[in-house]
Amino acid sequence: MASQFDARGRLRHLVTLKDLSRAQLVELLDLADRFITPYGEFPARDPALAGRTVANLFFEPSTRTRASFELAARRLGADVLSLDVSTSSRAKGESLLDTIYTLQAMQVDVFVIRDAQSGVPAFICDHVAPHVAVLNAGESHLNHPTQGLLDVLTMRRHKGGFENLVVTIAGDIQHSRVARSAHHALKTLGIGELRLVAPAALAPDPDEFAGATLLDNIEAGVRDADVVMCLRIQRERMEVSRNPDPADFHREFGLTPERLALARPDAIVMHPGPMNRDVEIAGSVADSRQSVITEQVRNGVAVRMAVMQTVMETLHG
Repeated sequence: MASQFDARGRLRHLVTLKDLSRAQLVELLDLADRFITPYGEFPARDPALAGRTVANLFFEPSTRTRASFELAARRLGADVLSLDVSTSSRAKGESLLDTIYTLQAMQVDVFVIRDAQSGVPAFICDHVAPHVAVLNAGESHLNHPTQGLLDVLTMRRHKGGFENLVVTIAGDIQHSRVARSAHHALKTLGIGELRLVAPAALAPDPDEFAGATLLDNIEAGVRDADVVMCLRIQRERMEVSRNPDPADFHREFGLTPERLALARPDAIVMHPGPMNRDVEIAGSVADSRQSVITEQVRNGVAVRMAVMQTVMETLHG
């Protein structure tokens, strides 16, 4: 895979958070913070990408992430092209690289890639021109770096730092790129304790989450936590016969008001979306005063603005 960094160690592509230093993560979070405005005010804008072109290539369905990247690019002044895989040339048999080369010939500067297959963003990094950046918008079960950034940004804005923070992520850990990217970021930022809660059938390989505590009991996982993030069951990534019954899952692992009461009184509740209410999270919890789920969405636009501005400064600054 081509390096995420240029010869001077600056961020050129963003495929995974695993290789970013603490300083690089903090720099991205600080920049994103500057792009957040209060609800009701005009969203932040910056001409950093004026004259540039961003192509969103979503070969896996998405609503939130695609809309977020598109808004982020437009608020930075870029021209935006969003391709629907159902009508794209790839669906007609054109190779992925031919699609990339065609769009690159149209002077695309940034490719935002989402794909259900592992390794696609890194593969594209190896083949784009030197002046082009690639951003991973979700890759199989492995990486979702901008989601990881917006999650830790939301935590930082509410809790200040990470050193003494107890973060619980509960749900389908095994198939979650969100959990993996959050783990990469939190580990680098010096998290106090990361707990991962899942039934045995959805538990991950412990080697993928070094330093985290793996649990199969939701009450133990939530007790005295500062942050509780729920994950949906990734039904599209498993055989139908292995899909848990929604009612059973909610009874055994769902975040209910009673279970949330075991966390610290000022604990925040998070969810990357889309939510399955009354499966991994009770609707009343999702809508409670402790929920910061809509803030995550707002923070996601700011994070994606920060990432795009950063890679463009690396390539053209």
